[in-house]
Amino acid sequence: MRSMSKLAQVIGVGSLILGGCTVKDVGSGSSSSLAEISGGLSGTVTIDGSSTVFPISQAVAEEFQKQHSDVKVVVGTSGTGGGFKKFVSGETDINDASRPIKQQEIDACRDNNIEYLEMKIAIDGLSVIVNPENDWCKCLTVAQLNSIWKPDSEIINWSDVNPEWPQEKIRLYGPDTDSGTFDYFTEAICGEGGASRSDYTPSADDNVLVRGVAGDKYSLGYFGYAYYKENQDKLEIVGVAAGPDSTTCVKPTDETIEAGEYVPLSRPLFLYVNKASLNKPEVAAYLEYYLQQGQDLISEVGYVRLSESLVTETLQAFKDAFGGSETENGE
Repeated sequence: MRSMSKLAQVIGVGSLILGGCTVKDVGSGSSSSLAEISGGLSGTVTIDGSSTVFPISQAVAEEFQKQHSDVKVVVGTSGTGGGFKKFVSGETDINDASRPIKQQEIDACRDNNIEYLEMKIAIDGLSVIVNPENDWCKCLTVAQLNSIWKPDSEIINWSDVNPEWPQEKIRLYGPDTDSGTFDYFTEAICGEGGASRSDYTPSADDNVLVRGVAGDKYSLGYFGYAYYKENQDKLEIVGVAAGPDSTTCVKPTDETIEAGEYVPLSRPLFLYVNKASLNKPEVAAYLEYYLQQGQDLISEVGYVRLSESLVTETLQAFKDAFGGSETENGE
């Protein structure tokens, strides 16, 4: 006899939908989706992690709670690393992450018997930002960014980067060391995750970085694309030339990010889900809603929708999570 997974037995999972694709029922034969059959849901969904992913998860939470007012979705912003510290000990259902899980976090999950599901949910283009009054810096090469941000950098003034630029001190703003954005940027620009000069203004709150750069003519910062798009009237974006001798500067836009032209600062964004939490109907319903409605909300909050191949990858991960535990228990 074939038995359904425990999750399917508890909540009667129907279909999972993303971008017009459907994952077939894992065993009941029903065509109803979890969102359609989960009326009367209650409980709490706990999420923490990346401030970059926060606008997406929060937007999904707000829309989801309009349909399920007895479910409380709590979305924190401890940074990717800070969120993983809670996730690996079982304190949260979901961790928002702007980088892949690290080996030490994988080990901590294993030690604490936490099985997890990795989901790609959007694409970001880390954005290098200056003040709108900055009329000299329109493009930076990766080599120049490296010279500014590397550990023990000797760059003090703008003129140290280019002698034609002002002899004024560069005031730097960026994510703190718990941030996945910090990890990704330092790996892409400085060659090693976490390798960065320390004499800059750090914050786990991207809005603090926005205000810092917007209020300082000689500032330079970096953070997620959505925060730039939300504050375009206060900020100026800088193009990035990937090769050491490249003169082709590319600015992050929906088109250049999705096409893979904005390198090396384009990256996927993730959710990490505690598989044990999938046994909670409110968590499973929230995640299905994330997949059904999330792509439209991703665009609204300023990130880039998944490509078709990444949609397929995410769908497969969910198909495996919900249906992969079907077992043969004899005839």
